[in-house]
Amino acid sequence: MIDRLTIEPFDFFVLPARTRFPFRYGIASMTDVPHLFMRTRVQTGNRSSAGLTAEGLPPKWFTKDPATTFEQDLPAMLSAITNAAGWAQDIGSQPRSFFEFWRELHLEQEAWAHKHRIAPLLAGLGVSLVERVVLDGLCRAIEVPAHRLIAANRLGVRLRDIYPELADVEPADLLPASPLQRCFIRHTIGLGDPLTPEDVRGEERVDDGLPQDLETSIRAYGLRYFKVKLRGQPDEDSVRLRAILRVLTLSTTGGFWLTVDGNENFHDFAAFRHFWEQVNSDPALAEIPRQTIVVEQPVHRDRALDASASLALAQWKNGPPIIIDESDGAVGDVPRALSAGYAGSSYKSCKGIVKGLANACLLAARQTRGQRCVLTGEDLCTLGPVALQQDLAMMAILGIEHVERNGHHYYRGLSMLPREWQRSAVESHPDLYADHPLGFARLRISDGTVDLSSANAAPFGVAPLLDVSGFARLANSDANVLKF
Repeated sequence: MIDRLTIEPFDFFVLPARTRFPFRYGIASMTDVPHLFMRTRVQTGNRSSAGLTAEGLPPKWFTKDPATTFEQDLPAMLSAITNAAGWAQDIGSQPRSFFEFWRELHLEQEAWAHKHRIAPLLAGLGVSLVERVVLDGLCRAIEVPAHRLIAANRLGVRLRDIYPELADVEPADLLPASPLQRCFIRHTIGLGDPLTPEDVRGEERVDDGLPQDLETSIRAYGLRYFKVKLRGQPDEDSVRLRAILRVLTLSTTGGFWLTVDGNENFHDFAAFRHFWEQVNSDPALAEIPRQTIVVEQPVHRDRALDASASLALAQWKNGPPIIIDESDGAVGDVPRALSAGYAGSSYKSCKGIVKGLANACLLAARQTRGQRCVLTGEDLCTLGPVALQQDLAMMAILGIEHVERNGHHYYRGLSMLPREWQRSAVESHPDLYADHPLGFARLRISDGTVDLSSANAAPFGVAPLLDVSGFARLANSDANVLKF
């Protein structure tokens, strides 16, 4: 059975969100971020429901252009989102399966992006938000959780239309038989994050009831998985890695695993290889490569998939598994990356549901044929309860056992949300949220993991349909509403 659906026009709402302290990554330092909510109504047969999704709009990730300001980038983000929404309303006026709806929307958005020279990642953000809000509405209308829809392929996904080598399979043939019930939190160590309590300078101290430095975070949450950001400056990175390694070794008693994020900061693969081999040969740092699961996007997206990258990867016989992230902008980039010698890619909600499912299936199929393949779960400082839980629901479906989660660290739990939202999160998802003694809801992390049971049981991650009408309404494509 394949469900066919139609949709109504979209509404947009904005919540200003501020970090507890700056999150430094790549060329950006994130402090103030618009959190965008998107709402529609989905009709399938004689049943209908509203659907809701959300996304933070972080600086300098979708387009990493140092020549523009975040204020200049916001209208481009909004244009990609509203353009996708406009196409979606036209396409969704006639009954279609979820996959047919996505395919037409993807092709229209791709053509628009090519014509206007819009970065694929940015164009994909618009499609992704539409996918998520429609899937939420569909799950609510038919009262079936997302993992069961996908397992039964009621979305009508045709993998062969995306990757011909998957012609004889459906998602259920390659995805886990049931969603994960728990996953490990992979804690981000940002470029400016303090590592010990002594590193927190007086003027930067937060004192808001949550841990600020790495050492205290490990004790508070029982962390074992970490994501380490690199600057691309070998001397500075080596000093930083030594300090991080000291903290991890002492605080986790040696039981830790890493992913290392190059953040596109190395000029080319020769520069990264030279740095990594120096790390490997340094007795004080040799534990870093041994505990590294994967290296993420060391080279800028403009060069990461060119011929020189392929040659460099082919010549590096004993290098670490390296995956793309920012280079995974368009459908088809993952098989290109595998052909170039990469080990895989990342799943991020902002890259899209159908694309993520297809990439996971492709990597699983290649893995069964003996190719080394990796799919990680990455974050964009995702906030609960909507964006975070929809993201976790997909990670559970894809079977990703450790997921970068940094929203709980850089934001003060759900304190920026209305109190009734926080109360609803704790009551509806007590396995995932808890009340902090200081009076705000926070993510419940136990022994370095989060429980996904209630997110899996919910329609698409979120049990109650939350009312966003109290937030600022975004109308007429006015990007000024996104500004603080």
